[in-house]
Amino acid sequence: MYYDPLRITEAVRKIVVRNEEKFQLRKYYRFRGGRWYGGIATADSVGCNLRCKFCWSWKPRDNMGKYGHFYSPKEVYMRLTSIASRRGYRQLRVSGGEPTIGRRHLIQLLELFEKTSYLFILETNGILLGAFRDYAKEISRFKNVHVRVSLKGCTPEEFSKLTGANPEAFQLQLKALKNLLDFGVSMHPAVMLSFSSKESLERLTEELRRIDEELVEELEPEYVFLYPHVVKLMKKHGLKPRLAYSPNNIPEELI
Repeated sequence: MYYDPLRITEAVRKIVVRNEEKFQLRKYYRFRGGRWYGGIATADSVGCNLRCKFCWSWKPRDNMGKYGHFYSPKEVYMRLTSIASRRGYRQLRVSGGEPTIGRRHLIQLLELFEKTSYLFILETNGILLGAFRDYAKEISRFKNVHVRVSLKGCTPEEFSKLTGANPEAFQLQLKALKNLLDFGVSMHPAVMLSFSSKESLERLTEELRRIDEELVEELEPEYVFLYPHVVKLMKKHGLKPRLAYSPNNIPEELI
């Protein structure tokens, strides 16, 4: 039985977002530094509107009431800049769950970083940016933000197989790319290829080319990392990748 990611969004928001008079609180379960992007400070949020069967963050995603604490935009800002300052990073991001859930919180967070020289990388599945064009427009007013839209597979069929969501929702991910481009937002697409065939990647390439040729050139491949808890989740769903990476970054041909 498929689900609607927009309905999931509303259910998740009730658990991971709280409204105060002047700001919006959002749940996060950790703050960390890391080697991604050449060094970046990361806030891992709780809650997502997709149920990917290969998700590395599935435990807090599926146990939202047990994981994390509520933080204001200013508290998130302070924790990220503290990590970045200690480690000499120039980039920051929100990862883990879906950061676009809690729109007011995210916009208030971006407003704080707009006053700095940091680059904020917004990692998103694009569902809400595709469904609500004005959301993409609102993000366009921030000049130190780069959006990375992570496509879950290359086709509607793959998207549904990997997430359990309605196949039609795949178009929201593609629409997010168009909306962001239309408003001049710095962005690029990424795609999970561990479960994709050469033919399905060719189909995606054609879809991206119809939106903008540069999307094809900027497409970033993603592959599953075989952390034990990720392997456990994939086995539960009978999902086997064609190509994945061991935790020490060694590629493994599995099919």
